[in-house]
Amino acid sequence: MRSELRAQRSVTEAIYRAGFNSSSRFYERSSETLGMTPRQYQGGGRGVVVRYAIARCALGRVLVAGTARGICAVRFGDGPATLERELRQDFPKAAIARADGPFKAWVNTLVEHLRHPAGRIDLPLDIRGTAFQQRVWQALREIPVGRTASYPEIAARIGRPSAVRAVARACATNPVAVIVPCHRVVRSDGGISGYRWGVERKRAILQREQSSAPQRSPRRDSALAVVSCQL
Repeated sequence: MRSELRAQRSVTEAIYRAGFNSSSRFYERSSETLGMTPRQYQGGGRGVVVRYAIARCALGRVLVAGTARGICAVRFGDGPATLERELRQDFPKAAIARADGPFKAWVNTLVEHLRHPAGRIDLPLDIRGTAFQQRVWQALREIPVGRTASYPEIAARIGRPSAVRAVARACATNPVAVIVPCHRVVRSDGGISGYRWGVERKRAILQREQSSAPQRSPRRDSALAVVSCQL
């Protein structure tokens, strides 16, 4: 659907070319798959106000961005200029503005979690993703602090055991670091694999989380069941 919209097709034509058998079936899930209306997405975020803040944290700098509906981006970097440029590339036609007071509370929650990881971060989200990506991200959010899972284990949990590569891609395209904890996915042998924001950051987050949950084994929890949740 995103590809069809980027091709500047009409919304109706894009819906059918993307494989939906009716427009109603698409609109039932449009807020989940796009994170905004089809017209807004096709327009690069036109008509959407995206507020953001950049803060120092234990991993360098962290950018947190969000719409009126919730957080749409969390990413790490070494400098604010690069983080701001990447945000504008993602939402080229959105109104980009610095965060106001209420939004900064979300940033503070995230920074505090990085200092002292404890439980799941329950903040409102406004993220775009395919139905498959959403299922993977849901599964990642059910991995407890201090635990990890392998790519094959995640694929099995969502009922797609042969889709290991697709699971890895979904992890790599996760738009909200830490909130959707793609850093908790490791290789089958337990080794730390790639991370969108750098392997050293991934290792540092895992070490902090495992230290905060000494009663839990740092090894993978292969028996963890996926509980349906609303992103």
